[in-house]
Amino acid sequence: MENQEKIAANLLFCVNRKVLGQMSVCLRSLLRSGGYRHYEVYVLHSDLDESISRAMERDFREGVTFHFIPVPEGLFANFPETGRYPKQIYYRLAAPLLLPKELDRILYLDVDMVVINPLTELYEMDFGGNYYAGCTHTREFLTRLNQARLQSEKAVAYINTGVLLMDLNALREVIRLEDISAYVREHEKALILPDQDILTALYGDRIKLVDSLRWNLSDRVLAFYNGAHPKEKRDVNWVRENTSIVHYCGRNKPWNESYTGTLGVFYRELVIE
Repeated sequence: MENQEKIAANLLFCVNRKVLGQMSVCLRSLLRSGGYRHYEVYVLHSDLDESISRAMERDFREGVTFHFIPVPEGLFANFPETGRYPKQIYYRLAAPLLLPKELDRILYLDVDMVVINPLTELYEMDFGGNYYAGCTHTREFLTRLNQARLQSEKAVAYINTGVLLMDLNALREVIRLEDISAYVREHEKALILPDQDILTALYGDRIKLVDSLRWNLSDRVLAFYNGAHPKEKRDVNWVRENTSIVHYCGRNKPWNESYTGTLGVFYRELVIE
């Protein structure tokens, strides 16, 4: 993959203090491989105090400018929340309304991922009239099941919200928190992965699909692909040359002793630098 270096990119994280360690690893990977000289990093949060923000700024003195934006208390007070899915998962849905109006695009990333090749092609792509660019991790059969579960009128791909390029200008015209709240109230019992369910149901027909093998690759996605394409399997060497974002989604995390998978090598390379 061509190693282009551009000037700057806008990045978005939605966090609580429990995941700051993973966010730091993700940022280190971006500085090493993301393809930009500088990152304007916007952090939506509700529990980071000034001491934490200053510590992050000290840790990343070059290549990163932080913008910590507290989310108003109670904005998602009635949304379903669990230990695995805290309220911060919803912040990305409201991001176009919470971020500065002068921003026109931003790349949202989950913290449980590492960047191993440049992001420039993804970050600078044309939206083609869509609100988002993102990936699906779901095959056709489950897509139909999700359509029925979410009572979606259109057959759209079920989106993994871990990587989302947002057209902020277009989204500011259509995002209404009232619509999101109304959908949650009506479908709360059917929600499994709440933020992904909501985004797919409300905006799935305006999401530009990009290749998950390049832009949102998990161990599970890699295993599914290799199982379906036995004559053209992708190994770690292929991933190292062709993939930009490795996503340790779900419970299978390389920082846990129970981790099983092949993609953990990229995380380990970062933490032992």
